[in-house]
Amino acid sequence: MVNLTIDKKPVSVPEGTTILEAARSVNIAIPTLCYLKGINEIAACRLCMVEIEGFPRLIPSCDNVVAEGMVIHTNSPRAREARRVNLRLLLSQHDIRCTKCTRSGNCKLQTLTNDYNLLGEHYIKDLKQTQDDFSNPVVRIENRCVRCMRCVQVCDKIQSMNIWDLMGTGSRTTIGVANVRSLGDSDCTFCGQCVTHCPVGALQERDDTGKVFDALADPKKITVVQIAPAVRAAWAEYYHLDPKFATAQRMVTALKQIGFDYVFDTDFAADLTIMEEGSEFIHRFTHRDRYTWPMFTSCCPGWVRFVKSQFPRFVGNLSTAKSPQQMFGAVAKSYFAEKIGADPHDIFVVSVMPCIAKKSECAQPTMTDACGDADVDVVLTTREMVRMFRGEQILPATLTETPFDSPLGTGTGAAVIFGSTGGVMDAALRTAYHMITGNNPDPDAFSAVRGMDGWKEARFTIPGAGTVRIAVVSGLANTRHLMRALEKGEVSYDFVEVMACPGGCAGGGGQPIHDNMELAESRGNVLWALDKAEPVRFSHENPDVAALYRDYLGTPMSPRAHHLLHTDHNGWKMPSEK
Repeated sequence: MVNLTIDKKPVSVPEGTTILEAARSVNIAIPTLCYLKGINEIAACRLCMVEIEGFPRLIPSCDNVVAEGMVIHTNSPRAREARRVNLRLLLSQHDIRCTKCTRSGNCKLQTLTNDYNLLGEHYIKDLKQTQDDFSNPVVRIENRCVRCMRCVQVCDKIQSMNIWDLMGTGSRTTIGVANVRSLGDSDCTFCGQCVTHCPVGALQERDDTGKVFDALADPKKITVVQIAPAVRAAWAEYYHLDPKFATAQRMVTALKQIGFDYVFDTDFAADLTIMEEGSEFIHRFTHRDRYTWPMFTSCCPGWVRFVKSQFPRFVGNLSTAKSPQQMFGAVAKSYFAEKIGADPHDIFVVSVMPCIAKKSECAQPTMTDACGDADVDVVLTTREMVRMFRGEQILPATLTETPFDSPLGTGTGAAVIFGSTGGVMDAALRTAYHMITGNNPDPDAFSAVRGMDGWKEARFTIPGAGTVRIAVVSGLANTRHLMRALEKGEVSYDFVEVMACPGGCAGGGGQPIHDNMELAESRGNVLWALDKAEPVRFSHENPDVAALYRDYLGTPMSPRAHHLLHTDHNGWKMPSEK
């Protein structure tokens, strides 16, 4: 152990501990802007400067380790004034029109500026004359960037995509897209992890709330909204409400108040996805010689973009089943339109998703199977929905519960766990087991696929089919390791679930942002608890899904089901394929 003194407090920490972490161990806070433990420890912002007795200069605490006998002052006049100067320099190149920024009130730079009482004029403004690009799901706003390098490190270390890079030198240094001119020309997966880890508003999702408000105001439009499973675990974090109180049914009430005609649950479409994907897997598994292995899930659009650009030889291994979002849109503009006697062209489908990549997915040319229009018209992230609630002055703490509308509003426990890593696999195995044996397994029989490990493996025996070798992976760096192992023949599986975001959709790029906090696990635990409490925990027992097959689709994998619920992953191209 290393013994030192920080702000007159004796501290004892293991060798190799940084000064910053040593201070935190005794509840001494040192301000940071760029720091992400284990990811970005490069002292780029210079706000964590401290004074050490015997050292002629201030040193950054985040990338310097403790030494025996150090006497450190974290808030000496020199350290405090250095932080104020560095903050002023950052502000001189930062657009401080905070009222226009989606991160206002949740911005690390804004908070530090107030903490250090920088309320007057600062250095001469040095903003760049640039035109920001709002055409992509992820938007970068140049004059809000503080060059902290978080986006670069997250994209490299967590997602292994290397999209962002440092550009220019000296005062012209900035962050840009590596090797290409724009984000739209890159192979970005639009996972949004760079957005959720940005300390300011330099990165954000494209705001599509205006399109939704326009549709709500159009008397000719029938507005339909679906809510993804992971959204219910996070939507009320802005309001500091307990997840047990902030139920999906209170979210239904809020959306009805905004003016939506129908509020449905994506859980319904998740159960539908399991029926199609489970049937597809059983067909492949019982005709092994006709297919290449393993079969991959296809409900995560970030993962689909990843495999198409990074490992194109495996595109044929993807399940042809659409994601629950897209299945819902296709059913809403066909089956539901017929059921209410409406022209499908008049139905405006909105998705509320924990994901930014869903904005890209709904715009694909292959996602127009119901009536020729886009099956899903607009995707909103959880954050955008909350901004709509705020704009409408809705107070969730005062809301009563309203049930989802019928017939696309019923979900099972198997559906709600789609929002957590391992959930899709768990749900699929429950129904695949029933399809093969005619009996339900214990709904918790496949718990080995659960948990936050980035790469999990398991084997399950299904009577009459044999042993199924499965893997579950989340985070694209973990996915790259798995794919390379498959290429080298080091591993072999039958069925693999992939989620682009660490922890699955619960940690998606469209979820509420809490700086330096990773909440995928706690949100996922909410979803697993909801599954446990559901009276129906098998997708094949969803009565509305059964009615859809009986009255409209026929059977899973039928010609009509294949037309509406499946897709051709080669029907559109990534930039690198063009």
